[in-house]
Amino acid sequence: MPTKESKPNLSHSQVTETVKRLYGLTASVIRPLPSYDDQNFYVAPSEGGEYVLKVMNSADSHNITVIELQTHAMNFLNQRGLPAQTALPTLTGQLMSLEEFDCGFGLQKYLVRLLTYLPGTTVAKITCSPQILYDVGKMAATLDTVLLQMEHPNISVLQREDFIWNLASVPLLKQYIHVMDGDPVQTVVKAVLEQYQIQVVPKLPLFRKCINHGDFNDHNLLVKPNGPTKYKISGILDFGDMSCGYFIFELAITIMYMMIENPNPVDVGGPVVAGWESVFPLNEAERDSLYLLVLCRFCQSLVLARHAVTQQPENEEYLMITSKTGVRHLCHLWELGKEEVERKWFQNAAQFGQP
Repeated sequence: MPTKESKPNLSHSQVTETVKRLYGLTASVIRPLPSYDDQNFYVAPSEGGEYVLKVMNSADSHNITVIELQTHAMNFLNQRGLPAQTALPTLTGQLMSLEEFDCGFGLQKYLVRLLTYLPGTTVAKITCSPQILYDVGKMAATLDTVLLQMEHPNISVLQREDFIWNLASVPLLKQYIHVMDGDPVQTVVKAVLEQYQIQVVPKLPLFRKCINHGDFNDHNLLVKPNGPTKYKISGILDFGDMSCGYFIFELAITIMYMMIENPNPVDVGGPVVAGWESVFPLNEAERDSLYLLVLCRFCQSLVLARHAVTQQPENEEYLMITSKTGVRHLCHLWELGKEEVERKWFQNAAQFGQP
């Protein structure tokens, strides 16, 4: 996992120099953008256009083939009409460049890309109507379905064994669970991990495989107004957690993140499932595992955010965005229980859009 030492910390002058040297562009406006492990800058060159300079952390920068695949996937989706960013080639025609910078921990190599800037507001900043939640579910399913058609000689690198954010890696949380010591929610987390082994692991062979975006959250989805009261999805960001997984993982991750800022979190599942199933109907094993997989994603988010804070205490506010409400939602879902939550989700999904 990336550590404090691996997170880039470029100055504005380093950004200006890099953009000029690699892309021949003169940055007239540079603005930092939020990021978990990497460093992102909004860049508006005097030559025109709007871009995001993405500087990967030094740990992930070693995974060049994985990042190549992510960049290829973004282009692939964009060509098929999905609102993904594309990478601008350098002056020498490369879609990424490995650059050496000293960010306070000696010279390290960081992978740099200049991506198209997608305008819009993050879903986190709007009040999500059931219609937007439906559209988010539909977009997540569409993305995974389209990625099934993607071919690449190195596609096997997305089999990211032991990638901590993949829902197949839930058992690996045990090595970090000590960061929750003294917190009463640790009991719920341990119980969820136990249920994963009992309920989900035996069903894995029945789940349908795909490539997951893996981080379909309210900060990685952009919307723009579509009429006086409606919105449409205008951007899908951050393919850094892409990996081979299962369709049901993507749906669980999407529901969990759409719950975070919602005043009625349990009501989120219905419209998201309805949108998802309009593209990719679930089979019985997938439906039966959805509740627990949503809980597992809450556990991943809580445990790994706590762990990240021990590595980057100065970044605590950003790292703990999900955790503030996540604990409350996790405990509430656990108390309601599988039967009650599933009944609500699947009944609401079945009725969605009916007069």
